[in-house]
Amino acid sequence: MSLITAGTRLFAILGDPVEHSLSPVIQNAAFAEAGVDGVYVAIHCDAAGMVGFMSGLGRAGGGGNVTLPHKEKAATVVDKPSEAVRRTGACNTFWGQDGQIHGDNTDVEGFGRALLHFLAGPPEGFRVLLLGAGGAARAALMGLIDGEAADVLILNRTVERARAVARRIGGDRVRVAESPFDADDGSFDLVVNTTRLGLSAEDELPFDLERVSRAGAVMDLVYGPDSTPFVAAARRLGIPAVDGGEMLVHQGAVAFERWWGETASIHAMKSALQGARSLDAGA
Repeated sequence: MSLITAGTRLFAILGDPVEHSLSPVIQNAAFAEAGVDGVYVAIHCDAAGMVGFMSGLGRAGGGGNVTLPHKEKAATVVDKPSEAVRRTGACNTFWGQDGQIHGDNTDVEGFGRALLHFLAGPPEGFRVLLLGAGGAARAALMGLIDGEAADVLILNRTVERARAVARRIGGDRVRVAESPFDADDGSFDLVVNTTRLGLSAEDELPFDLERVSRAGAVMDLVYGPDSTPFVAAARRLGIPAVDGGEMLVHQGAVAFERWWGETASIHAMKSALQGARSLDAGA
């Protein structure tokens, strides 16, 4: 990392929890590779603190990311929301420009890029089971709809919350599971977990994949030092699966582009992520 001076731009990921985040690892690697004068840190904060940090960092010429559970609140803070923020009602990336706070939801484009890399093509015509109805689910749903998925079934513990997401983004290609059993025996080309289940080793699985007749692939937006339990369960059943590390890198690259106006090094970010995971796994 280059010398930190009074001119160094400060970026931070804001969330609760945030201690597990590998965003500082991948972003600082990208900053170093590009030779830009910035540093990226993690800040644990509640909703009120998040608002203050967003305002302070942005107006000081920096920016950052917002993670669980603050993405929807963050959308109400920005002065200049992107189309993705307006459509999803969630913001995960912010920066200061011309005295105003700009916001984007790079989860949308990041999800699309990660999915394209994982599937080697768009989800055109796919039947998808989407687990969860929070900020990450909104981004994933927008990416799926824009990617021409044919049918998306949202399964969430709170049905009304799922209905709200479907009304906001989905249209006639989105359905809401009215009970936990509506997905049983279904055939899906893709199952996407957008819940936070898997962040803790004690968490239950977000879904039992043996309940469906077919799952062509699994994408878990949670990540950790090793494969998540959901990814491991899918692979035991012979289902191709990927965890949230892929999306972390791609949404982070989009955020980098917003902050610096240039392309991020995916190679540097992936190498840093792999190195950090190897260290954590060996700890």
